[in-house]
Amino acid sequence: MENYSLFFVGMVACLISFASATPGIATFYTKYVPSACFGNQDQGKMIAAAGDALWDNGTVCGKMFTVTCMGPRNPVRHPCTGKIVTVKIVDHCPRCPSTIDLSQEAFTIIANPVAG
Repeated sequence: MENYSLFFVGMVACLISFASATPGIATFYTKYVPSACFGNQDQGKMIAAAGDALWDNGTVCGKMFTVTCMGPRNPVRHPCTGKIVTVKIVDHCPRCPSTIDLSQEAFTIIANPVAG
């Protein structure tokens, strides 16, 4: 029985993730090129611009973020789809009211665009 317990603890330790969740506000935008990180290179549709809280002088460029909707920030009732989306940071959104500004396509995966 002790061997099984040790094995179980080892399995749990292997499953612990080093990622962390940070609450914030997501909005969306629709003009993707040019971008602060990649100039005129198209980076696809699953992208985002980092607000000042994430930007860190551009060190966040190219990093991937997994985003989900946790609830409304405006009168739109039940905006969340229950899905998650992974986006690549390609731009900076200086003085944005949001933490992360998703492409419209990415935002639509996690929430009703009317809420954006």
